[in-house]
Amino acid sequence: MKTMKYFVLLFLTISLFSCSDDDLPPCVETAWFIDADNDTLGNPDVVLMSCIQPEGYVGNNDDQDDTDPLNLAPLVAATISNLHAPQTGGQGQGPIGGEFTKFDFASGQITTSETDWDIAFRGTTIIVNGGEASGTNDEPTRNGNAGVYIADGSMESITEANGSFVSDAPGNLAITTGSGNGWYLYDGTTHLINPISGKILVFKTRDGKYAKVKIVSYYKDLDQSNYANARYYTFDYVYQPNEGITTF
Repeated sequence: MKTMKYFVLLFLTISLFSCSDDDLPPCVETAWFIDADNDTLGNPDVVLMSCIQPEGYVGNNDDQDDTDPLNLAPLVAATISNLHAPQTGGQGQGPIGGEFTKFDFASGQITTSETDWDIAFRGTTIIVNGGEASGTNDEPTRNGNAGVYIADGSMESITEANGSFVSDAPGNLAITTGSGNGWYLYDGTTHLINPISGKILVFKTRDGKYAKVKIVSYYKDLDQSNYANARYYTFDYVYQPNEGITTF
Protein backbone atom coordinates (compact mmCIF):
# COMPACT_ATOMS: atom_id res chain seq x y z
CA MET A 1 0.00 0.00 0.00
CA LYS A 2 2.82 2.37 0.82
CA THR A 3 4.40 1.58 -2.54
CA MET A 4 1.16 2.48 -4.32
CA LYS A 5 0.92 5.83 -2.49
CA TYR A 6 4.51 6.55 -3.45
CA PHE A 7 3.82 6.00 -7.16
CA VAL A 8 0.66 8.19 -7.03
CA LEU A 9 2.59 11.07 -5.44
CA LEU A 10 5.41 10.64 -7.93
CA PHE A 11 2.96 10.74 -10.83
CA LEU A 12 1.28 13.93 -9.56
CA THR A 13 4.64 15.62 -9.04
CA ILE A 14 5.82 14.76 -12.55
CA SER A 15 2.53 15.93 -14.04
CA LEU A 16 2.71 19.23 -12.17
CA PHE A 17 6.22 20.04 -13.34
CA SER A 18 5.52 18.93 -16.90
CA CYS A 19 3.01 21.81 -17.45
CA SER A 20 4.49 24.39 -19.81
CA ASP A 21 3.70 27.91 -20.92
CA ASP A 22 1.91 26.35 -23.87
CA ASP A 23 -0.92 25.47 -21.50
CA LEU A 24 -1.49 29.17 -20.58
CA PRO A 25 -3.60 31.62 -22.63
CA PRO A 26 -1.49 33.67 -25.04
CA CYS A 27 -0.18 37.07 -23.86
CA VAL A 28 -1.87 40.07 -25.49
CA GLU A 29 0.32 43.13 -25.16
CA THR A 30 -1.35 46.49 -24.48
CA ALA A 31 0.01 50.01 -24.80
CA TRP A 32 0.58 51.69 -21.42
CA PHE A 33 1.54 55.34 -20.99
CA ILE A 34 3.64 56.77 -18.18
CA ASP A 35 1.86 58.92 -15.60
CA ALA A 36 4.74 60.79 -13.98
CA ASP A 37 2.60 63.36 -12.17
CA ASN A 38 0.02 60.87 -10.84
CA ASP A 39 -3.00 62.66 -12.29
CA THR A 40 -4.35 59.43 -13.92
CA LEU A 41 -3.53 60.87 -17.38
CA GLY A 42 -0.84 59.26 -19.51
CA ASN A 43 1.99 60.92 -21.42
CA PRO A 44 1.54 60.06 -25.12
CA ASP A 45 5.30 60.34 -25.73
CA VAL A 46 6.32 57.57 -23.31
CA VAL A 47 4.70 54.22 -24.09
CA LEU A 48 5.40 50.66 -22.88
CA MET A 49 3.92 47.50 -24.39
CA SER A 50 3.05 44.92 -21.76
CA CYS A 51 0.56 42.15 -21.01
CA ILE A 52 -0.12 43.61 -17.58
CA GLN A 53 -0.31 47.21 -16.37
CA PRO A 54 3.14 48.34 -15.20
CA GLU A 55 3.39 50.41 -12.03
CA GLY A 56 3.25 54.13 -12.80
CA TYR A 57 1.56 53.63 -16.18
CA VAL A 58 -2.05 54.13 -17.29
CA GLY A 59 -4.12 53.06 -20.27
CA ASN A 60 -4.87 56.53 -21.69
CA ASN A 61 -2.61 59.11 -23.35
CA ASP A 62 -4.61 62.25 -22.53
CA ASP A 63 -2.01 64.22 -20.52
CA GLN A 64 -0.88 67.45 -22.15
CA ASP A 65 1.52 68.30 -19.33
CA ASP A 66 2.92 65.34 -17.38
CA THR A 67 4.64 67.68 -14.89
CA ASP A 68 1.38 69.21 -13.61
CA PRO A 69 -0.46 66.86 -11.23
CA LEU A 70 -3.79 68.61 -11.84
CA ASN A 71 -3.19 69.60 -15.46
CA LEU A 72 -4.77 73.00 -14.75
CA ALA A 73 -5.53 75.69 -17.26
CA PRO A 74 -4.01 79.05 -16.22
CA LEU A 75 -6.00 81.82 -14.59
CA VAL A 76 -7.30 84.49 -16.96
CA ALA A 77 -6.68 88.09 -15.87
CA ALA A 78 -7.89 90.91 -18.11
CA THR A 79 -9.36 94.40 -18.27
CA ILE A 80 -12.54 95.20 -20.18
CA SER A 81 -12.71 98.82 -21.29
CA ASN A 82 -15.75 100.86 -22.29
CA LEU A 83 -18.40 98.15 -22.13
CA HIS A 84 -21.45 100.17 -23.15
CA ALA A 85 -24.53 99.60 -20.99
CA PRO A 86 -27.20 102.04 -22.26
CA GLN A 87 -30.75 102.20 -20.98
CA THR A 88 -33.97 103.92 -21.91
CA GLY A 89 -36.11 105.97 -19.52
CA GLY A 90 -35.17 106.92 -15.99
CA GLN A 91 -34.55 110.37 -14.49
CA GLY A 92 -38.12 111.44 -15.14
CA GLN A 93 -38.12 110.08 -18.69
CA GLY A 94 -40.41 107.12 -18.06
CA PRO A 95 -39.78 103.53 -16.92
CA ILE A 96 -36.26 102.20 -17.22
CA GLY A 97 -35.86 99.68 -20.02
CA GLY A 98 -33.67 98.58 -22.87
CA GLU A 99 -31.58 95.53 -23.68
CA PHE A 100 -28.89 94.41 -21.25
CA THR A 101 -25.27 94.07 -22.42
CA LYS A 102 -24.25 90.48 -21.64
CA PHE A 103 -20.73 89.31 -20.83
CA ASP A 104 -19.22 85.81 -20.86
CA PHE A 105 -16.17 85.10 -18.66
CA ALA A 106 -15.17 81.94 -20.55
CA SER A 107 -14.66 83.80 -23.82
CA GLY A 108 -13.86 87.18 -22.23
CA GLN A 109 -16.28 88.81 -24.64
CA ILE A 110 -19.56 90.68 -24.86
CA THR A 111 -22.13 88.28 -26.24
CA THR A 112 -25.62 88.21 -27.68
CA SER A 113 -26.05 84.53 -26.84
CA GLU A 114 -29.23 83.66 -25.01
CA THR A 115 -27.43 81.00 -22.95
CA ASP A 116 -23.65 81.59 -22.87
CA TRP A 117 -23.49 84.62 -20.61
CA ASP A 118 -22.64 85.11 -16.95
CA ILE A 119 -23.38 88.76 -16.10
CA ALA A 120 -25.19 91.60 -17.85
CA PHE A 121 -25.19 95.39 -17.53
CA ARG A 122 -27.76 98.14 -18.09
CA GLY A 123 -27.14 101.57 -16.61
CA THR A 124 -25.96 101.00 -13.05
CA THR A 125 -27.72 97.63 -12.84
CA ILE A 126 -25.74 94.38 -12.99
CA ILE A 127 -27.59 91.05 -13.17
CA VAL A 128 -26.43 87.43 -13.16
CA ASN A 129 -27.42 84.43 -15.26
CA GLY A 130 -28.88 82.59 -12.33
CA GLY A 131 -32.03 82.50 -10.26
CA GLU A 132 -35.28 83.92 -11.61
CA ALA A 133 -36.51 87.02 -13.38
CA SER A 134 -36.47 90.01 -11.05
CA GLY A 135 -39.34 91.81 -12.77
CA THR A 136 -37.32 94.60 -14.34
CA ASN A 137 -38.16 95.51 -17.93
CA ASP A 138 -36.45 93.80 -20.88
CA GLU A 139 -34.28 91.46 -18.77
CA PRO A 140 -32.87 88.37 -20.50
CA THR A 141 -33.99 84.87 -19.61
CA ARG A 142 -31.85 83.28 -16.92
CA ASN A 143 -30.88 79.72 -17.75
CA GLY A 144 -27.63 79.26 -15.81
CA ASN A 145 -26.58 78.82 -12.19
CA ALA A 146 -24.69 82.08 -11.67
CA GLY A 147 -24.54 83.89 -8.36
CA VAL A 148 -22.56 86.67 -6.70
CA TYR A 149 -21.47 88.16 -3.41
CA ILE A 150 -19.60 91.38 -2.64
CA ALA A 151 -16.32 90.97 -0.74
CA ASP A 152 -14.39 93.61 1.17
CA GLY A 153 -10.79 93.84 0.02
CA SER A 154 -8.69 94.19 -3.10
CA MET A 155 -8.13 92.06 -6.17
CA GLU A 156 -4.87 90.92 -4.58
CA SER A 157 -6.34 90.07 -1.18
CA ILE A 158 -9.39 88.15 -2.44
CA THR A 159 -7.77 84.82 -3.29
CA GLU A 160 -10.69 82.41 -3.01
CA ALA A 161 -14.38 82.29 -3.86
CA ASN A 162 -15.65 81.20 -0.46
CA GLY A 163 -18.67 83.40 0.29
CA SER A 164 -22.40 82.82 0.08
CA PHE A 165 -23.52 83.25 -3.51
CA VAL A 166 -26.88 84.90 -4.19
CA SER A 167 -28.82 84.75 -7.44
CA ASP A 168 -31.43 87.16 -8.77
CA ALA A 169 -35.00 86.65 -7.59
CA PRO A 170 -38.42 88.24 -8.14
CA GLY A 171 -38.28 91.78 -6.81
CA ASN A 172 -34.68 91.37 -5.66
CA LEU A 173 -31.43 91.62 -7.57
CA ALA A 174 -28.39 89.86 -6.15
CA ILE A 175 -26.36 93.07 -6.65
CA THR A 176 -28.65 95.61 -5.04
CA THR A 177 -29.22 98.85 -6.94
CA GLY A 178 -29.06 102.34 -5.46
CA SER A 179 -26.23 104.47 -4.10
CA GLY A 180 -24.27 102.69 -1.38
CA ASN A 181 -26.28 99.47 -1.70
CA GLY A 182 -24.21 97.54 -4.21
CA TRP A 183 -21.14 98.53 -6.16
CA TYR A 184 -21.40 102.35 -6.51
CA LEU A 185 -21.95 105.70 -4.81
CA TYR A 186 -23.85 108.60 -6.39
CA ASP A 187 -22.66 112.14 -5.61
CA GLY A 188 -25.68 114.42 -5.63
CA THR A 189 -23.49 117.53 -5.97
CA THR A 190 -21.39 116.45 -8.94
CA HIS A 191 -23.93 113.90 -10.23
CA LEU A 192 -21.09 111.44 -10.66
CA ILE A 193 -21.23 107.69 -10.09
CA ASN A 194 -18.11 106.09 -8.64
CA PRO A 195 -17.32 102.52 -7.58
CA ILE A 196 -17.22 101.97 -3.83
CA SER A 197 -13.59 101.58 -2.82
CA GLY A 198 -12.61 98.17 -1.49
CA LYS A 199 -15.56 96.25 -2.96
CA ILE A 200 -14.88 93.21 -5.13
CA LEU A 201 -17.66 91.35 -6.91
CA VAL A 202 -17.11 87.59 -6.69
CA PHE A 203 -19.13 85.56 -9.18
CA LYS A 204 -20.03 81.95 -9.64
CA THR A 205 -20.49 81.59 -13.38
CA ARG A 206 -23.44 80.01 -15.15
CA ASP A 207 -21.59 76.65 -15.27
CA GLY A 208 -20.13 76.64 -11.77
CA LYS A 209 -16.72 78.23 -12.27
CA TYR A 210 -15.55 81.43 -10.54
CA ALA A 211 -14.48 85.01 -11.28
CA LYS A 212 -13.72 88.17 -9.35
CA VAL A 213 -14.36 91.69 -10.66
CA LYS A 214 -13.29 95.18 -9.71
CA ILE A 215 -15.34 97.98 -11.27
CA VAL A 216 -12.83 100.69 -12.22
CA SER A 217 -15.04 103.30 -13.88
CA TYR A 218 -18.53 104.02 -15.17
CA TYR A 219 -17.33 106.50 -17.78
CA LYS A 220 -15.95 106.14 -21.29
CA ASP A 221 -12.16 106.30 -21.33
CA LEU A 222 -12.36 107.03 -17.56
CA ASP A 223 -13.44 110.60 -18.44
CA GLN A 224 -16.03 111.95 -16.01
CA SER A 225 -16.08 115.47 -17.44
CA ASN A 226 -19.06 114.83 -19.73
CA TYR A 227 -22.26 113.05 -18.66
CA ALA A 228 -22.52 111.62 -22.19
CA ASN A 229 -19.58 109.44 -21.23
CA ALA A 230 -21.65 107.64 -18.57
CA ARG A 231 -22.74 104.00 -18.81
CA TYR A 232 -19.42 102.75 -20.14
CA TYR A 233 -17.93 100.19 -17.77
CA THR A 234 -14.24 99.54 -17.32
CA PHE A 235 -13.50 96.61 -15.03
CA ASP A 236 -10.67 94.27 -14.11
CA TYR A 237 -11.42 90.58 -13.71
CA VAL A 238 -9.75 87.27 -12.92
CA TYR A 239 -11.45 84.10 -14.16
CA GLN A 240 -10.78 80.61 -12.79
CA PRO A 241 -11.43 78.29 -15.75
CA ASN A 242 -10.88 75.01 -13.91
CA GLU A 243 -13.92 73.15 -12.69
CA GLY A 244 -14.02 72.64 -8.94
CA ILE A 245 -11.17 75.08 -8.20
CA THR A 246 -12.21 78.08 -6.09
CA THR A 247 -8.87 79.85 -5.73
CA PHE A 248 -7.59 82.81 -7.76
